Amino acid sequence: MKDKHTSRNLCLSNILNGLAEGLSKFSNPSRVAVIYQPTVRDPLQIFDPQNILKGHESRIKEVYLEDYPGWKQSIVNRIENQTKGFLIPVDELSLAGLISYGTCGESFFYQMWLTDHHPDICSVEPTRKWLEHAAWLLSADYFSDRVIINSSGYVLKNYSLQAIADHVIDRKDQLQFCTSTMLIPPILNTVLDISKTREEGELPKGDLFFIDPDTVKHISFLTRIQRHEQPVLTSVKHIRKLLLAVEDSNRKLVSDGCTIIGISDMPVPEHAVSAQFKGDHGFLKIGSELVCSFCDGNFHSSTRRAKMVELEELLLDSDLSTENSTVLFQIISELVHHAEMNRHGSTLVIDLNETPLKLTGHVLDPPLNLLDPNHIDLACSLTKIDGAVHITRNLFINGFACLLDGKTTNWENLARGARYNSALRFSCEHDNVIVVVVSADRPVSIIYCGIEMSAYSVWKPIHGYMPVPVPLKTYLNGVIK
Repeated sequence: MKDKHTSRNLCLSNILNGLAEGLSKFSNPSRVAVIYQPTVRDPLQIFDPQNILKGHESRIKEVYLEDYPGWKQSIVNRIENQTKGFLIPVDELSLAGLISYGTCGESFFYQMWLTDHHPDICSVEPTRKWLEHAAWLLSADYFSDRVIINSSGYVLKNYSLQAIADHVIDRKDQLQFCTSTMLIPPILNTVLDISKTREEGELPKGDLFFIDPDTVKHISFLTRIQRHEQPVLTSVKHIRKLLLAVEDSNRKLVSDGCTIIGISDMPVPEHAVSAQFKGDHGFLKIGSELVCSFCDGNFHSSTRRAKMVELEELLLDSDLSTENSTVLFQIISELVHHAEMNRHGSTLVIDLNETPLKLTGHVLDPPLNLLDPNHIDLACSLTKIDGAVHITRNLFINGFACLLDGKTTNWENLARGARYNSALRFSCEHDNVIVVVVSADRPVSIIYCGIEMSAYSVWKPIHGYMPVPVPLKTYLNGVIK
């Protein structure tokens, strides 16, 4: 009996490890937990080695324990009324900051998988598909007597392309009210191949959308390529050259999933899969719905625009009025996104003091009013200049190319360079100051009182040991800290 429990715990640990690693590559570092009940006779258990559910205990208790007989009977009823051998989706466990996916079935009574909901995610649906696949793998492996070889863990580590494909297929079927005939995984591989292919040293720019062959007749073409000359999707170099014809325009290449058939300037149909190539990165969409981004030959969940939740919270907690804090956040966001898009580093000092600090640098006379839309473009240009841009609480730029100094701190990060560490030192010595640092390679740091607020993470690796699931009642009673 002990060996059987050890084998099942190992199976669960392998799947959770693979899921966490795969999601961490697709998004930012991601934690994973599962609440499960293998059979109707087993107790509810929880497997949360990274404490992702910390702070949600009251909601979990409300859902699972306060009306346990009723909850259990509702699951039994759902299983009895469904086709045997399938996993049935159940209502999500709605917890703030988490994405969840739950199933029940004859082969595995109940599972609820949860992972971090990152603020800059394009769409939660590929992640949900990932959680769904983990549920299927656990139901297939948990009661198996075969030797554990961790194949399910390896599958989940590398599931990003298939998770995106599963979502795209389901969404297309919903929009078209019929089954799509296009093979999505080869299309996704082609998009990645094109994104890495240079033409005269330049990465691709322009739009390409894929439409089912039976709907091509509804497309308004500017021109079509003769059938015998239409390049197939495997001709990546040829397609890369054709993208030059639609670069920096509202024109798009059109494909039926097999070949490039022409050029159109019409809006992308809602059921079409489109790839927007933007040089060193791009975005995948279904119609107007953003699915994910891609860069460096891989798909990612990120919108590639910093959400800066920590900055928004700091401004709302300040003594600024809600209206002023909202406007200030919007202006800072625009400046940061401009720096991100143009891939240059910058530093913004947000001075919330009634009497602004005096910084060494170019002082503006008069200060630049950021409420004037005509000044935003100039402000964006000022962020390119070495040194910090000094922004006051009344929405003015007091100066630019400002030098930030301060005493050495014990928590400096030498890997981050002078801009970042100067901001740490400066904010450590000045009250009511928030420093936003944008690195040329896109990370955005929110620094307050000498601490990088955006760096806090409770994620920790779970390799090197095998955590053990615990009964849900034990977890909620606080035995597990």
